[in-house]
Amino acid sequence: MIQKRHRPDPPAKRLTALAERLTALADRIARHPYLPVIRERAGQYARLMRLDRPVGIFLLLWPTLWALWIAGEGRPDPGVVVVFVLGVVLMRSAGCVINDYADRGFDPHVARTRDRPIAAGKVGPREALYVFIALVTLAYLLVLTMNALTILLAFVGALLAATYPFSKRYTYLPQVHLGMAFGWAVPMAFAAQTGGTPRIAWLLYIATVLWAVAYDTMYAMADREDDIRAGVKSTAILFDEADRLIIGIVQALMLTVLFVVGYQAKLGLAYHLGVAVAAGLCAYHQYLIRGRDAEECLRAFRRSHWLGAAVFAGIWADFLLRR
Repeated sequence: MIQKRHRPDPPAKRLTALAERLTALADRIARHPYLPVIRERAGQYARLMRLDRPVGIFLLLWPTLWALWIAGEGRPDPGVVVVFVLGVVLMRSAGCVINDYADRGFDPHVARTRDRPIAAGKVGPREALYVFIALVTLAYLLVLTMNALTILLAFVGALLAATYPFSKRYTYLPQVHLGMAFGWAVPMAFAAQTGGTPRIAWLLYIATVLWAVAYDTMYAMADREDDIRAGVKSTAILFDEADRLIIGIVQALMLTVLFVVGYQAKLGLAYHLGVAVAAGLCAYHQYLIRGRDAEECLRAFRRSHWLGAAVFAGIWADFLLRR
């Protein structure tokens, strides 16, 4: 008796069967009782890390890109760029988490921060610490792919980021501490790209610190009265009625250092046009905070990242035009 040979199903039929199985699996996952809980926790963690407010990522990212492009003379190593961009996201997220952990006693008394996950009781303090440790560990694993100097500098950066939230208890200059933490990616970027930290790296670092002091003082101006009642210190409280004047002086110093950076790096017209746009944005921010209205001060802060974008556009265009 001759047996009939089995004929395999045609490709279209096999694909249909596979699609049906995947649909059934997706339906089972969607109906799983733990899915809403997982979704809710993920949402709270995203809010804890401020992923819903990416302006902080940009404020940290732009100086990092300034440094990478200048250190790489317009052609930074793609692998280094990827590591630093991911590191910016992770460390900014970690900074937000440890900030909320440190301020868990203050945030419920400040109108703008009382709905944050820890302050609102949506995420426990110990849980937040676990998230912080996970983020820092991921960032550390990333930096291990870099050279020894970059790894050494990363420990200093992590220390600056972890101690910043506690500085507002002891000094009226936490914005300077924040700038030092945010700007530390600059010497790290030079170390990763060139193996060293030349003078221009520290000039760019100084410019970044000055920029952070300016925009974070505007941010603190929105919370000044609440911070005074809560016992939190800031440059906005220290500067008092001279806040706008001192922010203007800090902005002028920042622009001056950026012009010196351009001279040191032999950057041309495109870069200086970018810095000129940055100067115009400084004037615009001064206009926004002219009446010290809380919403306008926050608006000035939220739009500060465009200044960093303008400077980076100048750096990028200058090197592009040389090719």
